[in-house]
Amino acid sequence: MYSYALLETGCYYLIQEKETSSVQLIQVTMDTDHCLFVTQYSDEEKLVWKRKTDPIFDILELLDDEAVKEWQAVYNKDAYNYEEDDE
Repeated sequence: MYSYALLETGCYYLIQEKETSSVQLIQVTMDTDHCLFVTQYSDEEKLVWKRKTDPIFDILELLDDEAVKEWQAVYNKDAYNYEEDDE
């Protein structure tokens, strides 16, 4: 069992919070003495505070810069197409 305390600011991670939960992409955006401000990416971005002691079932992967760039290209393209559909 891991905790949010292991994660570094500015990094993107694929994690599972619980054994039965789906894989999610997160980015740690801010670090305080006791908490982390985390962006969770799914259909929409969700900004949440997590205690450093909050458990994580598994840290599957720390994404490297190239993987982040590839993901951002797809994520931003999908967001742009979604906005066009609204008009």
